[in-house]
Amino acid sequence: MTTLKIAGVPEHFNLPWHLSINNNEFSNKNIDLKWTDVPEGTGKLCQMLRNGDTDIAVILTEGIIKDIAAGNHSKIVQIYVASPLIWGIHVAAGSPYQTIEDIQKGKVAISRYGSGSHLMAFVNAENQGWDTSKLDFEIINTIDGAVESLTKGNADYFMWERFMTKPLVDKGIFRRVGDCPTPWPCFVIAVRNEILENNPEAIGTVLEVINNKTASFKNIENIDAVLADKYNQKVEDIREWLKLTEWSQTKLNKTTFDKVQDQLVRLQIIENKTSYEAVTG
Repeated sequence: MTTLKIAGVPEHFNLPWHLSINNNEFSNKNIDLKWTDVPEGTGKLCQMLRNGDTDIAVILTEGIIKDIAAGNHSKIVQIYVASPLIWGIHVAAGSPYQTIEDIQKGKVAISRYGSGSHLMAFVNAENQGWDTSKLDFEIINTIDGAVESLTKGNADYFMWERFMTKPLVDKGIFRRVGDCPTPWPCFVIAVRNEILENNPEAIGTVLEVINNKTASFKNIENIDAVLADKYNQKVEDIREWLKLTEWSQTKLNKTTFDKVQDQLVRLQIIENKTSYEAVTG
């Protein structure tokens, strides 16, 4: 039995992993896969890969490309979710901001530097034609921290996955003023180089199992109700999310890699470019 540590955000995208673990689909192939939920998101996941606290991370594409370029000894082995992540742009329900234009000079709540909430603030600012050098950030670690920060007025807006944040909108805690989809596939699977070199067959088995699961995931009976119950969502919202979400069983291609890296360089998030071969395994 090969033991591997894997980490990812506690969100609906990752239910296929939990189902496969609970159904012994990895252990039946002699893989003891130990999952860790990381609510802090991609910045924390990058740190865990660097420190050896996880072997595998299900992680945002732009975040891990940025971190590998900055010296993280990991590789992207595969795209996990091919569709864009739809980032909702949220303000406190009681705030005076009504539109995206209203928040141009506002302080951005981010989980941590290098996280998706940080990087996508730059993408959104560029989309709006704002001066990205003027962005101002407040680190809040988790979505609970964002609630506190926006409610107290310490920060003005917060970008997080639209559907996972919708319960806070429904409760009247946040108000969504707009959306910002990623211009690339949103999640990839990254593995530490040491693990790739020492356990290539085990990593291949992990990918084989999860790819079988994601290929048939939408056909699982009552999966909409299971997702809604586990992630405190309305069934109708989950059904809309399922229509918009496409899992992947393919590698990250060079065209997509170049698109992500070129945009990160243009936004001055990456200083030195890295090669496609250095990032993919």
